[in-house]
Amino acid sequence: MTAGPVGDGAVGDGASGPGAPEAGGGGPVAERRLHPFTPLRRAWVPIAATVGVLAQQGDRAARWVADLSTLLRLVTLAGVLLVFGVYGFLSWWFTHYAVTDTELRIRTGLLFRRTAHIRLDRLQAVDVTRPLLARLTGVASLRLDVIGAEEKDQLSFLGEKEAVALRAELLARAAGFAPEEAVRLGEAPQRELLRVTPRELAVSLMLSLGVWAALAGGIVAPFFVWWISSSPWAAVVTLLPMLGAVWAATVGRFLTEYDWRVAESPDGLRLDHGMLDRAHETVPPGRVQTVRIVEPLLWRRSDRVRVELAVAGSKNEVLVPVASRADAYAVIARVLPGVDLAGLSYSGSPDTGSRWVVPVWWKGYALALSPEVFAARHGRLCRRTEIVPHAKVQSVRFTQGPWARARGVADVHVDTGANGTVTARLRPAAEAAQLLHDQAARSHTSRATARPDRWMTSPDPDA
Repeated sequence: MTAGPVGDGAVGDGASGPGAPEAGGGGPVAERRLHPFTPLRRAWVPIAATVGVLAQQGDRAARWVADLSTLLRLVTLAGVLLVFGVYGFLSWWFTHYAVTDTELRIRTGLLFRRTAHIRLDRLQAVDVTRPLLARLTGVASLRLDVIGAEEKDQLSFLGEKEAVALRAELLARAAGFAPEEAVRLGEAPQRELLRVTPRELAVSLMLSLGVWAALAGGIVAPFFVWWISSSPWAAVVTLLPMLGAVWAATVGRFLTEYDWRVAESPDGLRLDHGMLDRAHETVPPGRVQTVRIVEPLLWRRSDRVRVELAVAGSKNEVLVPVASRADAYAVIARVLPGVDLAGLSYSGSPDTGSRWVVPVWWKGYALALSPEVFAARHGRLCRRTEIVPHAKVQSVRFTQGPWARARGVADVHVDTGANGTVTARLRPAAEAAQLLHDQAARSHTSRATARPDRWMTSPDPDA
């Protein structure tokens, strides 16, 4: 379990027993335990590690097992399972969590106690995930996105109803509701905006050049290695990572994005997806730094697009795996209110100069500006349009290499809070210099008038 820097999310060491005073000087806090299924899940971690060590030893481990009698083998196996079972039970027994007026407190550790203090006002998202085995046993995992933390804190596992209720309570408290009212509100209502059917997802994968490239590479590369090396083992070593890439691009992506649903609620946009492992994620309101619209070559005939996001401190990258342009724009309008994507007018890079700096591909570069956003486009086979609200721009840079300077063009980069950069490439040098100053002014003005980055407080998604 990880947490962000002290004061931002954060983690402190030291004992904090049941009934410890609440942060801020309040009364005792009732601590709760995780689901009784948790010890079984935690016991499998050292079991898997032991199996891995035995597999590495190979023949030595096999000879050692062969030297044991049947009774000793059973006794050894029972003893190992007992030790690991006790470890799982103790790790569960000494793990508690509590919700105070200002923070979620997670206390862990058998020998060395560790207490994580996650401030509710630093929460970005609270996601409920249900891996396949967890779904069969009626439990779920709660993942918490905290500003300043590189990875998500996690409560694994809780009963499904308890996980949903705790998520609703944390989000309500993060929005500023009183503790009693936060518990009473329960799960916020939602309104479905979009659903991607399995058929649409399967067709989109079949029309993706990246999928066919992965399949071709997985077939050709091992045979090529075998041909030049005459070693079947070298071909197998090449085949394994290629199979992983093919799986991730095809079946793995289909399983992850299966039955994708986007719904709107006071918490933000909720994403539900997954065939085997069902995930319930939230796009935090006001924290989207960049929206990326991806248009593969074979999708353009049917006007289908994919929408990706860059959210500061979050790994949620996909908003819509595939949808018609009109449906995708309707969803983006909930993330970037007031932005008319259909009304953006793009200007391409100039013919003179650009064609000599980036041959062939220079036609894929374009730029559009509106009072709300900075939008840059690139790519010809797979066109990508990146859209940044002016209020999310952290810095603006002007770059010009010697060859670009000779041809009279330059690049303008805008940096966002998600450690990302959107670049308007191959603009006329005079236009780029003016754009540098104008964009800095637009960003300053937009930040001063932007609404606060916090949870919505209305329980009605239409409000």
